[in-house]
Amino acid sequence: MTMNLSWVDDFNALAATGNFSRAAEERHMTQPAFSRRIRALEEWLGAELFDRSSQPARVTEVGEWFRIAAQDLQARVAAIPGEARAVAEANSSTLRFASTHALSFTFLPHWLRALEAHATMGPIQLVSDVQLKCEGLLAQSEVHFMLAHAHASARGPLDDASFPSLLVGKDQLVPVSAPDGKGAPMHRLEGGNAGATIHLLGYSQVSGLGRILRALKGPAIERLHHQYVLTAHLASVLRTMALDGRGLAWLPRLLVGDDLERGRLVIAAAAEWHLDLDIRLYRYRANAGKAAEGFWAAAQASVA
Repeated sequence: MTMNLSWVDDFNALAATGNFSRAAEERHMTQPAFSRRIRALEEWLGAELFDRSSQPARVTEVGEWFRIAAQDLQARVAAIPGEARAVAEANSSTLRFASTHALSFTFLPHWLRALEAHATMGPIQLVSDVQLKCEGLLAQSEVHFMLAHAHASARGPLDDASFPSLLVGKDQLVPVSAPDGKGAPMHRLEGGNAGATIHLLGYSQVSGLGRILRALKGPAIERLHHQYVLTAHLASVLRTMALDGRGLAWLPRLLVGDDLERGRLVIAAAAEWHLDLDIRLYRYRANAGKAAEGFWAAAQASVA
């Protein structure tokens, strides 16, 4: 006879109450079927687990021993999937990344190309999303690494949870607007028409850039006579709206550098409104397998 692991749950249900009817109901089966399963477990062990001469049924000495053995067995079974994933990770050459949209198509490609000089990289699985979702993927161990903008004065959940990170690049958040016919900003923070409402393009709550902007410039912005004409998750969406002349937006220089050089966008406020940004690579806290650990070592070497 082969043991059925579900018999352990049957045993626990009966041991908790000593009542066959109640335990059978908890296990969603008839009492005769439940009794047969308990008897099958006892036959497999070669010893009685319950004294049926009393009501409620009492756990025998062998039953008390099996209660502890069953707990150990269930804990061991529960750990198997995680251990299997760890073995797979250790032998996998695939690197799993999460990156914010803005960095996915500006910073990430050439940064990875530069790292190839330090390490041989296998396949890369990339998830590009808003920063809040990317942070969740790393916190839940769904990815090995996360790339995002950061600022020391605007700590995020990964910083608070002490996830290891590396400073791998720099960027700047700059206020920009489409130009008017004379090349001046259509929307500006200073020097516009007195009393005029400033039209702003803002970030939603799930945006990492929005988190930084609110932390560092939120109170100053609130003191302006302004109106948010559009709010979006993505810097790329705000860039499109700024190019269309809809308002002023704080955008990463990596994203709008070419627009500024070609005059499609212009700086719309003084330097005091510009924000220097870090680009940080966050990593999974535990050992992530040979490929991921090799990549982390290469990233560390590149910034040493």
